[in-house]
Amino acid sequence: MTPIPYLATKSRFLLQLSYVMLGAIIWVAVLATSSNAQPVVTLQIKPGANNPRNSEGDFITLKDGRILYVYTHFTGNTASDFGNSHLAARYSSDGGTTWTSDDEIVVENEGAMNVMSVSLLRLKNGQIALFYARKNGINDCIPFMRTSDDEGKTWSKPVACISDVPGYYVLNNARVIQLPSGRLLVPVALHTTKETDSSIEELERSFNNYGQIFCYYSDDQGKSWKRSAQVKVPASVMAQEPGVIELNDGRVLMYIRTDRGMQYAAYSKDKGKTWTEAVPYGLPSPLSPATIVRDPASRKLIAIWNNYGILGLGYGKRSPFNLAISSDEGKSWTNVKTIHDDPDGHYCYTAARFNTQGDLLLSYCAGLRSKGTGLSITNLTKINHDWLLSK
Repeated sequence: MTPIPYLATKSRFLLQLSYVMLGAIIWVAVLATSSNAQPVVTLQIKPGANNPRNSEGDFITLKDGRILYVYTHFTGNTASDFGNSHLAARYSSDGGTTWTSDDEIVVENEGAMNVMSVSLLRLKNGQIALFYARKNGINDCIPFMRTSDDEGKTWSKPVACISDVPGYYVLNNARVIQLPSGRLLVPVALHTTKETDSSIEELERSFNNYGQIFCYYSDDQGKSWKRSAQVKVPASVMAQEPGVIELNDGRVLMYIRTDRGMQYAAYSKDKGKTWTEAVPYGLPSPLSPATIVRDPASRKLIAIWNNYGILGLGYGKRSPFNLAISSDEGKSWTNVKTIHDDPDGHYCYTAARFNTQGDLLLSYCAGLRSKGTGLSITNLTKINHDWLLSK
């Protein structure tokens, strides 16, 4: 490098120094812009004392521009799905780049076991809806709904989304949608297990992993709910944790976690009342849930999931962690990108929401299998919109 020539006068030296500093500032700005093009983990919520697990949350943008994130904060000494937990909140005032450091309790543990798996939704009437599972036992887990008229400061009393047939219903986080007609759709898997009063370890061992797939729907802003026809799934297929999204032709796509090395899919032409039989879908996948959302800017579908198609079925149980784009309403997926690829990683239970700047915010479990923290650590990650759509 050629050295900067000696400047005879102090004024010339200061002028030259200012040019150098300006150049450095511009260079730093270029580097910052380039780094922002890649996914950035903006918050990692790790376990701590009396807090063995943090997981299954969702985002919503408030009217004042802040982003509210509500997640499942476990307490006690077990990270099991049958452990104790409440719902806690964090806030961002800059589009998801930074977050508040202290929890604000949103819903105390009102179940015999826990409350967990948050979905947040802005209703057509302007209210915010909060959905979550209230878990009392191995055959008693029901989705509940609360609403807020004051942007999450206070919440209404809970209303059960399922009251016709009791059971253990799994509603994943960030799964509830509202159709243009106002209809709310709650996709669930019903798991029926032989009753046991044994330990948490025995509950986990005896749990019936084969789910019956339904969709509950409401046409009165969640005041009352009806049950769809059951989605037919081949008896040999382990079906779990469905999600739904409306397609441009008015049909609703339901994608379903299975043990067959891929997601399965069913379709509804009547807004969630009846469904086609579930068949293999074009997302190679372990026994892990996928998430599909629509980019409001490009109107393309975005899938976030563990793509077994990259390195084969032996790569990892829930790794790598990828996203892809569909320009044909989910018939095919392209532009596959990797967010995480640690073979020991455990990436799942994704919430995907776009901020007002068009960037994609993700929350997901991101622990390590070898350390037993697979579900205990949650990442909040911001993805630049240009990077998202780039090839």
